[in-house]
Formats: sequence, structure tokens, C-alpha cells
Amino acid sequence: MRTITLDRPDARNALTVDGLEALETAVDDAEEPVIYLRGAGPAFCAGADLEAVGDLDGDPDRAAAFARLGQRVARTIADSPSIVVAGIDGPARGGGLELALACDVRVGTPDSSYGEPGVSFGLFGAWGGTVRLPRIVGEGAALELGLTGRTIDADEALRVGLLSRIEDEPRTVAEEIAGNADDALRVLKRRLRDDNERATQERREAEAFGRLVNAHAEDVESVLE
Repeated sequence: MRTITLDRPDARNALTVDGLEALETAVDDAEEPVIYLRGAGPAFCAGADLEAVGDLDGDPDRAAAFARLGQRVARTIADSPSIVVAGIDGPARGGGLELALACDVRVGTPDSSYGEPGVSFGLFGAWGGTVRLPRIVGEGAALELGLTGRTIDADEALRVGLLSRIEDEPRTVAEEIAGNADDALRVLKRRLRDDNERATQERREAEAFGRLVNAHAEDVESVLE
């Protein structure tokens, strides 16, 4: 298992261009079947570094390029062959929440909290959040969270489906996943992430199941004994 730590605790792990690019490289280079993404210090990630946003000088082209970079990093997480588990302790705000949304599993501590506060100062989440949030929590909850900019706690995040689980130590969930067969994890992620039409999804699912049964015939026999 590879652990990737967002390591700017004094800035609540806010992400600059360099930080985004470093995160992209760390995910892209991973050969381990499971990646555990966490934040250093008392926050998971405050999102985009507002000084970096200020440095854009209001230029719409530079701002759009910054958004595309964040989208690319989130897409790298979502498309990684590794299972990416977000271990969230403390605040996950804006782009930090959006990166968590791109992960396959989100596990929060009881002290974690979540929000898209950009609307309060005239912005919104542009790292794929407007696409992923309604898919995960439903359109109604996504609209309410985005339009109010309010913060929700771990219990509400679990209730609306934003979190998979609440654990005092989220890493244990990543370790639980890492204890399973590597090839099955990769296939299952591809199938669950497949956005093709249903007949194509079902055909690919059957073919993948066939390959796994062939690869794990002895394992299946041992379970039956």
C-alpha cells in the first residue's frame, strides 16, 4: 500500500500548482494496488491555495487553466488502477473535498467536516466537483450543499452518502482493502467505474469474472473445502 500525504499543515494542506502536480505524479507512479491519501496535521485539505488563486490576477484564461489542472489531478485519482482511499481527518473544503470525491472510498474520522464554501466569495468547486458531487450524494443534496456553502459533520456526510464509513483510524479501511487479491480489486474498480451503456457493462463484467475464476481456481477450491 502506498501512502500519499498532503504535507502543508501550516496552510491546512492547501494546494498550489506545484502541489497539484506533485500529487498527480505520486498517484500516477503508484504500482501498489491500494493508495491511502491523507493530510498532515489537523486538516485533510483546505482546497486550492487562495494566494495561488489571487496570483491569477482575475485572468479568465489562467483561471480556466488552473481549473483544468485540478480536474486532471482528480481524474488521475479516479482513473488510477489502484484503489484510492481518502482518510479524512479535520476539514475537507472546496478542492480538498473534490479530490476526496475522486477517490474510490472516503473514510472520515468523527472530527472530520466537509463543505464547498466557494459560493460565499463568488466561486465554486471547479475540480470536477459539480460532476461528482451530485452523482455521489444526489442532485438535491449537492445543490443544497453547493448553494448554501455550509459545512456538514461526519455523521451527516455518512447519511447523505458522501462518506463510506466513519472510523477513528481511517487507515484501517485501506489496510482491509489491501488484504484482498490485487487483480480482483483492479477489475472491480474498472467495472464499477464503467460508464458505458448497460449491455456493454454486463458483457465486460462477465468476461472479467471469467478471467478471475480462471486465475483463482485454487482459491475458490480452498474456500469450498
